[in-house]
Amino acid sequence: MHQRTPILEVSNLGKVYNGTWAVKGLNLSVRTGEIYGFLGRNGAGKTTTIRMIMGLIRPSQGQIRLFGRPKESFGQDMFRRIGSMIEYPGFYTHLTARENLLYNARMIGLPNLKAVDEILSFMGLGQAADKQVNQFSLGMKQRLGIARALLHEPELLILDEPTNGLDPAGIREIRHIIRDLSKYRNITIFVSSHILPEIEQLADRVGIIHQGQLVEEIAMDELERKGKQYLTVKSSNPYRAVQILEEKLRIQQLRLLDDGEIQVFEQLEQPHAMNRVLVEAGVDVFHLSVQKETLEDRFMRLTGGETR
Repeated sequence: MHQRTPILEVSNLGKVYNGTWAVKGLNLSVRTGEIYGFLGRNGAGKTTTIRMIMGLIRPSQGQIRLFGRPKESFGQDMFRRIGSMIEYPGFYTHLTARENLLYNARMIGLPNLKAVDEILSFMGLGQAADKQVNQFSLGMKQRLGIARALLHEPELLILDEPTNGLDPAGIREIRHIIRDLSKYRNITIFVSSHILPEIEQLADRVGIIHQGQLVEEIAMDELERKGKQYLTVKSSNPYRAVQILEEKLRIQQLRLLDDGEIQVFEQLEQPHAMNRVLVEAGVDVFHLSVQKETLEDRFMRLTGGETR
């Protein structure tokens, strides 16, 4: 992907609570026009980072630059260029979807109230515009939250875990919406999540945060080109298989997954030797093949996962 001007830059960002760093020494860069996936486990520091970017909490250290300028140099005009949905959106549930957005439009001084109906339609909520929000499903509320964030036509949209709690159909809807916003409205999107397969389908680049620190920032096309290869082994006794591979072949770089699959990151040229020592030890091998590392594989390796 060709280089583009950063719309958001974070340098040495940190936040400490009661002597404990929630985020420490964070550096990341979001380029204009891209979808940037911000990945981390629950509690990794994603929401704290977003709250600092949005000015909801004050950083303990570091600098944030937006649109090429230090965040401190902006007044309220900064927030006319940024839309956000942080965690679960709140609404006046006794009001309709349209009434909620009209209220927000007036609060931000939006002159064109027709934008409300346009954005409701874009978000697939046109038929539900006059329905009270207390009758909305969680997925509909998430879409309404994104609609509210888009009212003022921001250049940068920040979404914190927008698919949290949604069923597969709801997750798919949000994924399509994010793609369309990037493709048809040219909005730069910064989206945090712990659902890796979704981000893998969406993002141009990803940043992985673990225990408050960014452990990697990588373009998805680069991951596709340079993804680490490994052998996947499925057997009748995974725990015994791991023990044999470690003792007999001195393999150290491997991972045992919850479903019993073993991923081996060394001695890839010796699948027959692995198969032989396992079978000789009484472990049946059902499957053995070379695979390329996915985003989820890489995430698990970088954040600890179940790596042995």
